[in-house]
Amino acid sequence: MKKLTRRSFFKRTTAAAIGTMFLPNLFSRSANNKLNIAVIGVGGQGWTNISNALRTTPENQDNIVAFCDVDDVRATRTYEAYPDVKRFKDFRVMFDKMGKEIDAVMVCTPDHTHFPALMAAMQLGKHVACEKPLAHNIWQLRTLQKAAHYYKVITQTCNQGHATNGIRLVKEWYEAGLLGNVTEVLAWFDGPMFHPRGYFVKPDSYPPKEMPIPETLDWDVWIGPAQYRPYNACYIPKYWRGWYDFGNGELGDWSNHTLDAPFWSLDLGMPDVAESEFRPETPEGFVNDSSIVRLDFPKRGSKPPVTLKWYEGRLKPEIRPEFNIETLSDNGMIMVGDKVSLMTGGRPNNPKLLLPAEEWEEFQKNPPAKTIPRVEEENPQREWIDAIKGVGEMPGSNFDYSTRLNEMALTAVLAQKTNSRIEYDAKNMKVTNHPEFDRYINEPVRDGWKYGEEVWK
Repeated sequence: MKKLTRRSFFKRTTAAAIGTMFLPNLFSRSANNKLNIAVIGVGGQGWTNISNALRTTPENQDNIVAFCDVDDVRATRTYEAYPDVKRFKDFRVMFDKMGKEIDAVMVCTPDHTHFPALMAAMQLGKHVACEKPLAHNIWQLRTLQKAAHYYKVITQTCNQGHATNGIRLVKEWYEAGLLGNVTEVLAWFDGPMFHPRGYFVKPDSYPPKEMPIPETLDWDVWIGPAQYRPYNACYIPKYWRGWYDFGNGELGDWSNHTLDAPFWSLDLGMPDVAESEFRPETPEGFVNDSSIVRLDFPKRGSKPPVTLKWYEGRLKPEIRPEFNIETLSDNGMIMVGDKVSLMTGGRPNNPKLLLPAEEWEEFQKNPPAKTIPRVEEENPQREWIDAIKGVGEMPGSNFDYSTRLNEMALTAVLAQKTNSRIEYDAKNMKVTNHPEFDRYINEPVRDGWKYGEEVWK
């Protein structure tokens, strides 16, 4: 990175949004053109990220040099598969002891600890990839975008749908004029489902009763920047997503998949209004069983205003005759055009124009030309690694893009969890009709967990 001036880096990252861009070799510590990677959070999605990052030929395979996880039990599968990799429970200790041996870091922890882990890595000049959703609040998202430029590192959010052929087809078909003007987006998701084998459970009481902390778990480090609370098994290993102090519910999570295609294709930007249209009574701080949230986007250049509605908890939009379908899948999205509408599943992998069957079949024989470069194996982790090595393009879900996608989603989450209408001033990161919501835009953090102020100076 020493060969790149800050100005040239800005030019390169901007160019990545509009065309193909190849990067110079951005690391020098590893021998034999192999990247030294540390992984923070190695259970669950950590395993998936490791597998995807190492999916390559043996002669080009990169090195995993450090693991960090607060829970030895949750990390068992990964630790057994890679017994020689050094292990830590606190990423701050890992960086103190191994900072010079690490080129890049993958962060796969719960949402509320993404930001401090990413910032700690970027401050040391490490390239970073992170599980979605990228951060827990809007100020963190803005800070991560600034930090990527400030520290001149290559970034990626691993919302795998953005690396697919499917999302590129959506954008290509829209830009070819097939849909016409799109003024409405409908999206739905069947969760949250509350079951011990799933990602959400309801506790016996609110707040949950204190339980003994397992000996294998560092509970204080798991809490991280959030306000301390006693341990209860209803939070971990994966139920934290149901608590707004740690996650942002199904909407904060799955919007990275389901809303990625319309956000990218329509250049939606930020809504000026987000409103909770339906949500049953819910204990404070806990996710809702079901909801409907509406986002209003203003006109963007020649593109008309757009209304987006999100349905969850097995709620779905009505099927219109012009959609040429009889049923809706459990999860999905429809971009409603004045010429024809387009539908995807919960992820944008297999888009379909909602034409009569014969017309759809005929369309598939002669679709528009593919104008957007494809990602090899649709693998966002390898896309990121190739960019660091200088043999690939800037990752498509780099922080210039993914912070905006996630900010759009978090405005909807804010309306959902407060069950209110918010009027959003994106320029100033303010909810103009609810100034008390500033506490959600930039949440307070515990001592020892403050990061990011330096990039705003």
